[in-house]
Amino acid sequence: MSDRTDVPSGTQPVEVTAETLAGWPLPEAGDSKYGRGEVTVVGGALRSPGAALLAGSAALRVGAGRLTLAVGESVAAHVAVALPECGVVPLKETAGRNVSGFGLGAASDDLGGADAVLLGPGLDDPEETEVMVRELHRFVSDDAVVVLDAFGLGVLPGLPNAVDDFAGRLVLTPNKVEAARLLERELDDLQTDVVEIARRYRAVVTCYGVVAAPDGRVWTIPGGFPGLGTSGSGDVLAGAITGLCARGATPEQAAVWASFAHVAVGVRLARDIAPLGFLASEMLDVLPGVIAEIPAHPQEMRTAELR
Repeated sequence: MSDRTDVPSGTQPVEVTAETLAGWPLPEAGDSKYGRGEVTVVGGALRSPGAALLAGSAALRVGAGRLTLAVGESVAAHVAVALPECGVVPLKETAGRNVSGFGLGAASDDLGGADAVLLGPGLDDPEETEVMVRELHRFVSDDAVVVLDAFGLGVLPGLPNAVDDFAGRLVLTPNKVEAARLLERELDDLQTDVVEIARRYRAVVTCYGVVAAPDGRVWTIPGGFPGLGTSGSGDVLAGAITGLCARGATPEQAAVWASFAHVAVGVRLARDIAPLGFLASEMLDVLPGVIAEIPAHPQEMRTAELR
């Protein structure tokens, strides 16, 4: 993990610019795939294996070195062919072809060796996912970052003690519907609500351009395009955060960098394709260049250009 301490402090929100991130550089990448960090993504049920594919691809695109996708056994072979850069672990399924909550043991070696684990993309049964989240601590190492997305975070209100083992190394990536579920009420003020989620679950939280840490620090990402509201966009964001954590970024640094890059990618695709209609898979091709450009040419990525 990065041990940098020159990060924004206090409770006053910090509006993030490329210059902000240039002064908060990512850890240097290692010289091997293991030195660049290992990621395991758990998800990919029969109905939506693409979610795990998008998330895993995003983790590689931001520089993670080694990727394993633990997905439903009915889609494992297809996933392996679709993304030859990954390792694949087939997870047992229920009679309804949902990924079984008790199947994580099949991926125990990859979960135990991962620097960052993402659970949720493509899981489609809340009861099975609840079991999986409850069991996850048995397989993940004590210093691995855990990122929960989609149903992976949606089940947390029913698991009050599930985050105890991951305090200080947990990231949540809710959309607004999921944020309301985490609070068990309607949203009122997004920034205040995201801070409350971060404190309640002792996690770094990113939601629609607001990033909050459990200690009350807040970062805001200006801009955004409606084109980002498309199937798979959130999987790309969750995967990018996980990949940066695997490289050694702290959870808050990874969430801020990835959230800013997510918006910047939307800007590029809105300009090059159209404000609406670009695909989440097209975001993957733009993501590495944006991550590289942020520290190299921060003055060319002014906040005003991202509004």
